[in-house]
Amino acid sequence: MARRADENARVTMPRRVVQKPLRQVGKRLMMALGVLALTVLIVYVDREGYHDNANGEVDFLDAAYYSTVTLSTTGYGDIVPHSDSARLTNILLITPLRVLFLIILVGTTLEVLTERTREEWRLNRWRSALREHTVIVGFGTKGRSAIQTLCATGLRKEQIVVVDPSSKVIEAANADGFVGVIGDATRSDVLLRAELQKARQIIIATQRDDTAVLVTLTARQLNRGAKIVAAVREEENAPLLRQSGADSVITSASAAGRLLGLSVLSPSAGTVMEDLIQQGSGLDLVERPVTKAEVGKNVRETEDLVVSVLRGHRLIGYDDPRASPLQLTDRLITIVRAAPLTPLTTPTPE
Repeated sequence: MARRADENARVTMPRRVVQKPLRQVGKRLMMALGVLALTVLIVYVDREGYHDNANGEVDFLDAAYYSTVTLSTTGYGDIVPHSDSARLTNILLITPLRVLFLIILVGTTLEVLTERTREEWRLNRWRSALREHTVIVGFGTKGRSAIQTLCATGLRKEQIVVVDPSSKVIEAANADGFVGVIGDATRSDVLLRAELQKARQIIIATQRDDTAVLVTLTARQLNRGAKIVAAVREEENAPLLRQSGADSVITSASAAGRLLGLSVLSPSAGTVMEDLIQQGSGLDLVERPVTKAEVGKNVRETEDLVVSVLRGHRLIGYDDPRASPLQLTDRLITIVRAAPLTPLTTPTPE
C-alpha cells in the first residue's frame, strides 16, 4: 500500500501549450496520406521502369499497391524497379519518403518521449531553483483565498506549490499557473515532493481539522524554521494545532460567526471588516518595517494609519504609550489603500 501511495503522489507543473489530441492525430494522418499520394504519383509517372511478375505491366492500382508495401517496409518483391531511372528514383525519392512515413507513424511515441524528457528537465530545474517558497495544503475556498492574498502582496506564482489529494483540483491549480503535488499531505514523502523542507511558509487549509493536525505535525517535523499557518473549523481544535507546531491558527467558523454578528449590530462596520480581510480591494491590512524617517516619531505622525506596532515578539496597540516613539527594528501593522487584485478561477466549494 505504501508503494502504491508513493507512486500516486507526483508533481505536476503548469502546461505551456495545450494541444488537442484529435487535431494532432488528424494532422499526422493527413501528412501520411500526403506522403503516400506523392509516392504513388512518382511510381505511376515512371511506371515503364517497373516490372510486375504477374503480367509484366504496372497500372495505377499496381503503383498504389507498390507504394503501400514499400512505405510500410513490407516489400513482397512481386513489383520491382528494373530500369536505371526507376532504381535511381527509389534511392533519391522513395527511400526518403519511406523514412518520413515511418517517422510520422511513430511520431506519437517520439512526441511522448520528448515531452517526458522535457517535463523531467523542467521538474529538475524547478527543484534545484526552488528556495524560500510557500506550500499551500488544500486548494479549496480557503486555499485559493490565501493564494489570492499572497499574490496581491507580490508573491510570484513560481514560488507557490499546491498540495492536494485530488487530481482534478491539482489540474485546476495548474490551469491557474501553480505547480501542484497530488497526494496525501499527511505523508512525509508527499510533502518532500513539494520541497517543503526548503519552504519559508506553509499554509494548511484542509477540509478536516484532524487532517490539519496531522499535516502540521508532519510539516513541523520536516521543517523546523518555516512559518506554519493553519485553518480549523472548530475553535476547540485551535490549541491542538498550536501544540502540533502551528505558529498561527485561524478558526474559520468562529471568524465567520463574529463577522455575521458584527454585521447584524452594524452593517457598515461589517462591510469595513469584510473589506479589510479581502486583500486587494478597498482597504488592506499591511505589515511593513519602520522607515528611517519615522524613527523616533509618534505612531500618529506616520503617513499610514497604524493599528499596531510589532516590537520583537510583542504586539503593541496604537494607543499604548509604549508604542511611541517608533524604533528602527519595529514593524507596523497599517491600513492602506489596496491595489486591484487579479482574481483566480472560481473556487470549488468546501
